[in-house]
Amino acid sequence: MEVQQRLFGHLEGRPVTLFTVRNANGFQMSCIDWGCIITEIQAPDQNGKLENVVLGFDTLEEYGNNPHFLGAVAGRFAGRIKGGAFKLDGKDYQLAANANGHHLHGGTKGFSHVLWDSNVIHNENEARIEFTYLSPDGEEGYPGNLELKVTYAISDDANDLLISYSALTDETTLVNLTNHSYFNLSGDLKEDVLSHRLVLDSSEFLELDEELIPTGEAMQVDRSVFDFREGRKIHDGTVSGDPQNLQAGCGYDHPFLLDRNQQEEIVLEHEVSGRKLTVETTEPAVVLYTGNGLDGPDVYRGTKACNYLGLCLETQGLPDSIHHPHFPSAVLKAGERYTSETRYSFGVMNKA
Repeated sequence: MEVQQRLFGHLEGRPVTLFTVRNANGFQMSCIDWGCIITEIQAPDQNGKLENVVLGFDTLEEYGNNPHFLGAVAGRFAGRIKGGAFKLDGKDYQLAANANGHHLHGGTKGFSHVLWDSNVIHNENEARIEFTYLSPDGEEGYPGNLELKVTYAISDDANDLLISYSALTDETTLVNLTNHSYFNLSGDLKEDVLSHRLVLDSSEFLELDEELIPTGEAMQVDRSVFDFREGRKIHDGTVSGDPQNLQAGCGYDHPFLLDRNQQEEIVLEHEVSGRKLTVETTEPAVVLYTGNGLDGPDVYRGTKACNYLGLCLETQGLPDSIHHPHFPSAVLKAGERYTSETRYSFGVMNKA
């Protein structure tokens, strides 16, 4: 295992460090301690050629305010909370309303826009980068002091990235964490993700209203472009006349309820490169976001931003769960520990 560290820039007078982990296969992941952002993942194609498979920048200045949450950890609460308001233990709380009057991905700063403490632990078989952060009571409007640890782990014998999350609070609060990397398996952004084929072991997804807030209803995927159980290209949802696709900006931005966990329940493939990404998680759902709003002035390492340039597979609890008692709860009580794991395995497709 090889681990490198170098200065990536300065933020508010503090250094931001870039960490690069490389295993014996050449598989490589780079990340920074600002927002725990994954800046690059070098994965081999069917011919063994290593190329980057996530959207990212080469400088801290380019990340700026990171409006698309590129590669970052989103929290305290990943996804939207209607009106940014909720009641907990009889108390009313008002969060930052940073998305059309609603709360999104932890607020105006959230965990994606703060500098975390970091620690590197590695031996010849594994390397782990541990990020820790104390979110103070009242930050972004949330109650309780929240102690957080996020770990990125890579082993020497597999092209896997394991992300582990842990949180402990001293007061009842909400916790729902995810990583917001945008994947593009074509390699170095040769093309958009419309030809990518996705398999999701999910028979239901959440219906969204016109402001992308869950209505509380779970919809069956049968006979719709939301049925990924046998595999479907991302393109299908971008040309669909389904009102749910149209509301999301001609694509997907929907939570899918997973039928099983840690059993290859999410698989993304790109036929031309032969790359395959398998995602396994302890979380009940994955939000599929197909980059419907990426168009803009950004340039990702020489490639101009455009819609569908990358897609997110946000393994997490359900958005706005505090307003839907029948959803899995995101409430974390004092003294209880929140834990979550997601494994990203990079391989190649089986040739026919």
